[in-house]
Amino acid sequence: MMALKVNQLIAALPEDAYRQWAVQLHAVEMRLGDVLHDSGCAIGHVYFPTTSTVSLLHILENGASAEIAVVGNEGVVGISAFMGGNSTPNRSVVRTAGRGFRLPASAVLQAFERGGTVAQLLLRYTQALMTQISLTVACYRHHSLSQQLCRLLLLSLDRQQGLDLWMTQELIANMLGVRREGVTAAALALQKAGLIRYTRGHITVVDRHALERRCCECYAVVKAEYDRLLPAAPALAS
Repeated sequence: MMALKVNQLIAALPEDAYRQWAVQLHAVEMRLGDVLHDSGCAIGHVYFPTTSTVSLLHILENGASAEIAVVGNEGVVGISAFMGGNSTPNRSVVRTAGRGFRLPASAVLQAFERGGTVAQLLLRYTQALMTQISLTVACYRHHSLSQQLCRLLLLSLDRQQGLDLWMTQELIANMLGVRREGVTAAALALQKAGLIRYTRGHITVVDRHALERRCCECYAVVKAEYDRLLPAAPALAS
């Protein structure tokens, strides 16, 4: 359970709860662009990313989209499965390919309904995710595209290993709900300032501290809430 790059929620489970889930947890490949849940559809499984990240997108009637949250190795995709709705108006799409675990929605719902430590863990995660969603909406309304891009990059880094991100300008534009030309200008400005290197969909963060200083307050508030509510990441094996 404490293996390298494990999902933090799984690592935080009490031993008895983990044993109950272990027989139904399946390691899965999560490919770029895979739709895990679609708007209005019943949720059959929840997903615990390990080396992948997943965008929660709101899709408008005209097909335009905007990312409302990102989930990585800190969390779970599919909270509607245990919050009582069993469907969501949003779409869950893999935006960084990698691996994760899949669990039947019925198993997580049963654990949640039993209450105790597992239910409290899932509720704290849901509160943290709601904070991210609300701050993302505020960020779109009140902050510059450059600040939004910094927030997106920092949240992505927190949910994977290393300082390299694989995101095309088109993908970023779709996530932020803006024109690709705006993303190009914002990324070039960050590169010129020495904060990132960007080539053909590959972004390397060169100066994370400077990126945090350039970002709006939204990232710091979201990070503080996740740190407050959720267990610390397990130490990685040497």
